[in-house]
Amino acid sequence: MVAEILHSEIFILALCIGAFLIGKGIFSRLKNPIFHPLLIAVFLVILVLKLTGIDYDSFREGSRFIHFLLGPTVVALGYVLYEQVRYIKGNTISIVVSVLAGSITSVACVVLMSKLFGIDAQIIYSMAPKSVTTPIALSLSEKYHGIQALTAVSVVVTGIFGSIIGPVLFKYTGIKTKMARGLALGAASHAVGTAKALELGAVEGAFGGLAIGLMGFLTALLLPIVEQLLM
Repeated sequence: MVAEILHSEIFILALCIGAFLIGKGIFSRLKNPIFHPLLIAVFLVILVLKLTGIDYDSFREGSRFIHFLLGPTVVALGYVLYEQVRYIKGNTISIVVSVLAGSITSVACVVLMSKLFGIDAQIIYSMAPKSVTTPIALSLSEKYHGIQALTAVSVVVTGIFGSIIGPVLFKYTGIKTKMARGLALGAASHAVGTAKALELGAVEGAFGGLAIGLMGFLTALLLPIVEQLLM
């Protein structure tokens, strides 16, 4: 009876939502980027899963509603983008080139580091889409026979790390352009980074949302090239 409750969709959804609310409460009190709400939520969820013996497959099945909402959430960013479309006009080449550079850098870092440490191709395909939003990253990982659990973890870690480090880098490098901030956060750390970009401003959030879509498209184009290089 207890096992059925622990593995039920309602319990896992309550666990995810509760862990995030606790993380948000801690962050509101401490105001320190290290205590990012998502980071705290991840640790709390892992702790509960370990203590209750819930495996990843059960957790994934139980949290499918949250996974489903990721797609509409990304699409909803299109409205923010539409409101700020005047900032995009005239900057098309700059936007495409900067996101392409981010996509190449993201994938190349994974491939080069994996080759340096002798890691096999399955791990490379699992981690190469780490800067892409989760629905696209999991689809790419599945297409190239990656490990989806590892892909999901790398996407979350990349998102949290980028949203914490990004604003710090902007401060110490003097990057103040709204377009640059939004594109950097969206391209490096997908939806989590775009959430941080929205905190910085509507224009930053719009460019972050645009970067998410472009990163998914460009990374999908890059992976076949990586596949040819690894053969």
